[in-house]
Amino acid sequence: MNTQSPWRATPRKTSVIFLLAVFFVFASFGFAIDSINMGHQRPLPFAVSVVISGLFAVAYALTGISLRSRWWMGTIPICIVQFITMGLLSRWFPDAPHPLQLDIAETARLQSRLLFDGLATIASICLGYTGFVYVSITESRRHIRAQMEKATLESEMAAAREVQRLMVPEDLPQINGYSIASVYLPASEVGGDFFQVIPLKSGRTLVVIGDVSGKGLRAAMIVSMIVGTLQTVSGYTEEPAEILGELNRRLCGRMHEGFATCLAVRIEENGRLTLANAGHLAPYLNGAEIESPGALPLGLAESTDYGQSSLEMAVGDLIVLLTDGIAEAYDDQRVLFGFARVESMLHGGATVGDVAETAQHYGQNDDITVLGVARL
Repeated sequence: MNTQSPWRATPRKTSVIFLLAVFFVFASFGFAIDSINMGHQRPLPFAVSVVISGLFAVAYALTGISLRSRWWMGTIPICIVQFITMGLLSRWFPDAPHPLQLDIAETARLQSRLLFDGLATIASICLGYTGFVYVSITESRRHIRAQMEKATLESEMAAAREVQRLMVPEDLPQINGYSIASVYLPASEVGGDFFQVIPLKSGRTLVVIGDVSGKGLRAAMIVSMIVGTLQTVSGYTEEPAEILGELNRRLCGRMHEGFATCLAVRIEENGRLTLANAGHLAPYLNGAEIESPGALPLGLAESTDYGQSSLEMAVGDLIVLLTDGIAEAYDDQRVLFGFARVESMLHGGATVGDVAETAQHYGQNDDITVLGVARL
């Protein structure tokens, strides 16, 4: 439920004109009352009663719109104050005595006063309704613009989700001697997680996981550019460090002050893994974090060099790659899920699905992506 005050959501100029319109419409009551009293109010109390009529109406409008369903909490005290104020004014400034007969001078004064009251009433009402018409037109236009912007945003988000769906494969290619599993749980907004499993010409397999900073259509489009570049670059080099270097060169100057983390792992049938990391979370082998040369994320510095390391997987080993949506999940007390919990689950034999779903139920606030590759 939206609890934002209507006054904060409305442009200040519109709010001021609306309150002035309320003031002028209800100030006309003061002129009407003076006409009923045949113009016998003294000038000072007459002017004060006109101003007070308008100001109390503004107060009712302010409290009614601000408090909404609890309008009575403001209206009742204001009504009491208004009743007391008008009573004090009547006591302090009693009307002038009514003459028993109207002479020529008194008749002229009365005609002049009633003419003034009539013209003032018409002017006040015209000013008030002019303000209401202005507010109605401007707010209608603003509402139409807001609806159009909302429709445009929803269209962009739908396009971003479609792009991201294509960039996160549902059917993974088989890797000889290995089983591979993946879980991708998008957050409510379109995020920047991505992964790819790319068969290489040599028969080896490249597994890549990453995360683009930001959300929405911009992040999705950068992901699509990264995935397209991966497909191209892996066609002429199979070295993970060279692949990350080429990705970095192509992304520099196109990220608009953003960046992308990325981890590339080349898998060979004999159990040998070659890894290169561009600012991404380290992978886990049988629940233990794998140390690898650190480097800047992609898109920050064109001159960045990426190193690579190798390790051997024995039969039955499991390597897990993940994004920070796992560790950064938090509960109602804003306690993070944390890396220690991830390591504990993996040491205990949890599957990638177990880790992802546990983090999601703990308190997902970002995309969650987990890949597991087990040697058979």
